[in-house]
Amino acid sequence: MTKLENYINGHWVTGDGEGQVLFNAVTGAPLAAASTKGIDFKQVLDYARTVGNPALRKMTFHQRGNMLKALALHLRTRLDGFYAISFQTGATKADSWVDIEGGIGNLFANASLRRRFPDDVICIDGESHNLGKNNTFMGTHILTPKEGVAIHINAFNFPVWGMLEKIAVNLLAGVPAVVKPATVTSYLTEAVVKEIIASGILPEGSLQLLCGSAGDLLDHVQSQDVVTFTGSASTSLLLRQNKAILENNVPFNMEADSLNCIVLGEQVTPSDPEWDIFIKEIRKEMTLKAGQRCTGVRRIFVPENKIGEVASALAASLAQTVIGNPLHPSVRMGSLAGQSQRREVLEQVHKLLASSQLIYGSMDSVQVTDADAQAGAFLSPLLLLNEKPHSSVEPHTIEAFGPVSTLMPYKNREDAIALSKLGKGSLVSTIVTADPKEARDYVIGAASYHGRILVLNNECAKESTGHGSPLPLLVHGGPGRAGGGEEMGGLRGVKHYLQRTALQGSPTMITAVTGVYQPHAKGIHRDIHPFKKYFDDLQIGEQLITEKRVITSEDIDRFADLTGDHFYAHIKTTDFTGTMFEQQVAHGYFIMSIAAGLFVDGFEKNPVLLNYGIDELRFTKPVYPGAEVHIRFTCKEKLPNDKRVIEKTEDFKRGDDIDKGIVKWLVEFFDETNEITGVATILTMVAKRP
Repeated sequence: MTKLENYINGHWVTGDGEGQVLFNAVTGAPLAAASTKGIDFKQVLDYARTVGNPALRKMTFHQRGNMLKALALHLRTRLDGFYAISFQTGATKADSWVDIEGGIGNLFANASLRRRFPDDVICIDGESHNLGKNNTFMGTHILTPKEGVAIHINAFNFPVWGMLEKIAVNLLAGVPAVVKPATVTSYLTEAVVKEIIASGILPEGSLQLLCGSAGDLLDHVQSQDVVTFTGSASTSLLLRQNKAILENNVPFNMEADSLNCIVLGEQVTPSDPEWDIFIKEIRKEMTLKAGQRCTGVRRIFVPENKIGEVASALAASLAQTVIGNPLHPSVRMGSLAGQSQRREVLEQVHKLLASSQLIYGSMDSVQVTDADAQAGAFLSPLLLLNEKPHSSVEPHTIEAFGPVSTLMPYKNREDAIALSKLGKGSLVSTIVTADPKEARDYVIGAASYHGRILVLNNECAKESTGHGSPLPLLVHGGPGRAGGGEEMGGLRGVKHYLQRTALQGSPTMITAVTGVYQPHAKGIHRDIHPFKKYFDDLQIGEQLITEKRVITSEDIDRFADLTGDHFYAHIKTTDFTGTMFEQQVAHGYFIMSIAAGLFVDGFEKNPVLLNYGIDELRFTKPVYPGAEVHIRFTCKEKLPNDKRVIEKTEDFKRGDDIDKGIVKWLVEFFDETNEITGVATILTMVAKRP
């Protein structure tokens, strides 16, 4: 029998022994065997730390982001092969799309985050702080990659997405990964990793794969490592109690059992569009991936006077679901991941039935299309009814990880909120309502117990990604029972693999260390105007002190007439008694415009292509007629701006063929007393040297 391979220490190897046999979830036929026996797990982690980590740390955030983008583009050329294997896990085309292309989407999303970081191996986190009266001592926070390895122990339900959504984050941060997928579907993960390794896009040591038991892997973790786990609460409890994790204070990010709920708003009736949206959302959540989703709806809360109508509507909707071979075009729900998973789900349903009754589906039989119901791991959707949710423990403590949900009544809004909390923490909750007050009340009341809340109604339903879809730029995780961890979350997720360090020193030294100009640092003065320099030639700290200009009352009047801004403070005849001003004051935007006139160079074309925007514009002191203003203009930060990929000639826009970058300039406004009257950061697009 074919044995899956493990990618470790730069080589593909098979484990010793016969290994665990893996089966086609649809046909029951054996596919392969998986084993990690004989592997030195300490050596695997050491290899990641000594080979993969240094290689990634040498790359800038932008280089690592472009690496993710290249990897995503490569994997997109291999979709057919991945889909063919995914069908063997029992997944339909729609299920597989979420897993495969959703996973690749995570690579693209995290690749785009590179623009939120400097083109450097270090980045500033948050605001800087002046710590001295004479402006010679300051502090800030910096982020640098941890020097360890990310260890990902993943679940069986999403063998591609589960890996890619995690490694996208640690790779962007500059940390290598060792991935241990759930063994039962690891054959699909192996196929994807083989394509990743073969592409040569990642530096060696960036990614290793273990198909089989984790053995003593966690016994060798160190303080710079990060461990993530997706799976059952019982297993996670055992893992995070590992001696090495505790002694080395290793970050442990966990996504565990989650009894997610959906709530039908009090005022929703069968004639409202939200009614159909509610029914369709539940059917989707119960049948997509055969209910094998960490975010799946397990608890359904409905106003007690509508429980019968909802039960009938759900039964009618579920009855339309065609179950069977995922390759058949009419099939909308495939099998569970294997017979062992089917048995586990049925065991949990039996426990739920201690306080509930089965009102739709069968535990003993299921009608399937183009498949053998006995050979494959097929199961009918099972809808349960619990009429006493406050006195029943089971629906709030037992998760049947399959196409199983329990319908329960609630009395009023406060009761719905209270019931949602009985799950003791979940990944996601949804409320279906068109009532803004009901939505607000539910969100405020329930948010502390849920990692994500979806407010679903007719306005957003067509574009909504749904109850069960985590998104790369939003946090995926939840409190309490759900594990207390956080995944993805855009920048938040990346920072999980970065060390935050407080940095103190002089502004000039902090500028040199971080590559970002700090106020009061020494400037670099050149004879050439900075606007005449290409992106490549500009230096951080390069500075221009402009000539001075006197602001007159006539200037202010003309600007007011030109813009139509006749705010009382800009009118010289105003009685300024009881105001914050002594006399007519110049518009802040007038001073900003004057600033541009002072620092912009001439009429000739130069490498500056355009003004890209203004950040952090503040007016800190009134400017009165007679004031003499000048500008200090400093190159603050440089960021790459990748050329747009043009796939069709007709999509070409003027400027797409110009190689350019973004330059941030610190603009400081001074008056005749040499006090700052305003400050801004402007952004320009600057051409790179041809």
